Amino acid sequence: MTSGTTTAAAAGTWQLGDLTVNRLGFGAMRLAQNGAAFSHDRTAHDRDRAIAVLRRAVDLGVNHIDTAAFYFSPMRSANELINRALGPYPDDLVIATKVGPGRGPSGDWLNWARPEDLRGQVEENLRQLGRDHLDVVNLRMNGPDPIADRFGALAELRKEGLIRHLGLSNVGADQIAEALPIAPVVCVQNRYGITGRHTDSDEVLRICGEQGIAFVPFYAIAGDGRESGAAAVESEAVAAVAHAHDATSAQVRLAWTLQRGPHVLAIPGTGNPGHLTENVAAAALRLTEDELRLLTELGRAAG
Repeated sequence: MTSGTTTAAAAGTWQLGDLTVNRLGFGAMRLAQNGAAFSHDRTAHDRDRAIAVLRRAVDLGVNHIDTAAFYFSPMRSANELINRALGPYPDDLVIATKVGPGRGPSGDWLNWARPEDLRGQVEENLRQLGRDHLDVVNLRMNGPDPIADRFGALAELRKEGLIRHLGLSNVGADQIAEALPIAPVVCVQNRYGITGRHTDSDEVLRICGEQGIAFVPFYAIAGDGRESGAAAVESEAVAAVAHAHDATSAQVRLAWTLQRGPHVLAIPGTGNPGHLTENVAAAALRLTEDELRLLTELGRAAG
């Protein structure tokens, strides 16, 4: 498919609270290093290229960027790259960040943040991004533990004006239900792709739609392969659909993601300018009902 003039607006928009974003966004996880945040590959990306990718993303209509203070390598910080590339920020740019995981200065993973630690994590994101408030802060969980204490701590920071909107990451249906009486939830970020869906992923997708909550998949392109890439059996089926549309397999995975519902957003990340243009072009790709059914059933069979 052609990609030269397609912008992120082709995917349509969604509301994160009172903030309007194009449904095709950008994930900053890979800007600081080649591997994913929780991988062992922490080779730094080229700084100038990362800055160029961020600026090009905004030029292509991306106005929703997902990041975190714990996205860093020994030489790069995703937040500080965003600040350097895009500050002073466009009025319509929404930056969503995450708190919960802790990392030491050398990058070693520490214990998950306690409720009393979250203010420091929020303030670190503010400092790195050069903001006086954060548009969206997602509480990233690491299992089915209760979330009331941590989410409540973030709700207090929201009342203070440090945070505009709250979301959740890596959570199940029970945790969403626990959070909603505490404060509004504008988005849920879970691992979700053609393959790589948790047992209750489709239920969470449905609940978010019913509640007007954005569902924001991560690993939408890589699926089960995560940072190593999509599995071979998935790739064969996706490649056939891609061939029919003169598209790439990554574009098909993104199109499938966006067509899971009007409340579903996509945040593909890359440090490659060419891949960025291809990813944004997927905003205009429409799969047929038969293709959507085929790919959805492929994921269920793999699960």
